[in-house]
Amino acid sequence: MRQHRILALLGSLAAAAGLIAGCSDDGGDAGPVGAQSSAASAGPSVSDEVTVTRIDYPTLDGTDPEQNWGDLYLPAGPQAVDSTRLVVLIHGGAWQSQLGADLFDPFARDLAARGMAVYNIEYRRLGSGGGWPTTFEDVSQALDNVIAIDKRFPQLETTDALVVGHSAGAQLAVWGGTRHKLDPTEVGGNPKFRPTRVVSLAGPLDMVQAVRNGDDRIVAALGGTPGQVPERYASVDPIQNLDPGTPVIAVHGTRDTVVLPSLSQRYVTALKNENGSGRVVLIDGEDHGSIVSSNSVAYRQILDIITEGSTKTVDQLSE
Repeated sequence: MRQHRILALLGSLAAAAGLIAGCSDDGGDAGPVGAQSSAASAGPSVSDEVTVTRIDYPTLDGTDPEQNWGDLYLPAGPQAVDSTRLVVLIHGGAWQSQLGADLFDPFARDLAARGMAVYNIEYRRLGSGGGWPTTFEDVSQALDNVIAIDKRFPQLETTDALVVGHSAGAQLAVWGGTRHKLDPTEVGGNPKFRPTRVVSLAGPLDMVQAVRNGDDRIVAALGGTPGQVPERYASVDPIQNLDPGTPVIAVHGTRDTVVLPSLSQRYVTALKNENGSGRVVLIDGEDHGSIVSSNSVAYRQILDIITEGSTKTVDQLSE
């Protein structure tokens, strides 16, 4: 155990003892789930309900406070140092600005209710200042900010963290879990924080094949076709950046016509051919959007898959 972090946690617990659960630093009512701004005092608090803290992260250029942030959801009750497993969520939306991190809010709340810490990140996308390379730089910076968050909330266990993404966010999640394989000069290279497990929800995990299938959203996100900017695809296409040491659960709805299930199957086959740990989970009747809807009949199943992805051993994840 780290003595200085234990002292920091004890000090924050004492400071939090007189606070009303769910209230921000200025005493305002934060609603049913407590919300705190990034200006909140350092260190974790103790609450009898899930709390949410918004945390800005630095970017390489042109930070947008409306988009460069992540919400940290913490479970209720006291948490010992290094005791609370971290799940990072990266929302999808074709790398475009129509959808945001609120898509994953139900998942974040319910996972926190199961005892996990959840970091749900927002980033710049096409139509709101993103695209190549900004979107990818933002996600890498948001992930690397976990190091600073860990110092502020010492109950987090970040050495074996799970990253989960949907659609475009799934591509970013798998890429985020394998950035350590990149050359330091590449976008996202030389990471400070490495998620060690990945759950992909309807992810285009073979981006070149997806473009062959007619996916022009990928072309827009990367600023060209595989023939025009092959080095970009080589750097961020999950199937071109396999890491046998990073287990991946690829979940897909059988009715998905936006991102075909075969892309998950191709990726897992390639990962296993490299002696990696991968598994495809096909969910009958779900399409591209319903797989992340809290109204879906499969919602609890997805929650269970994410929970297992966070808590099971690597051998168990491949079963």
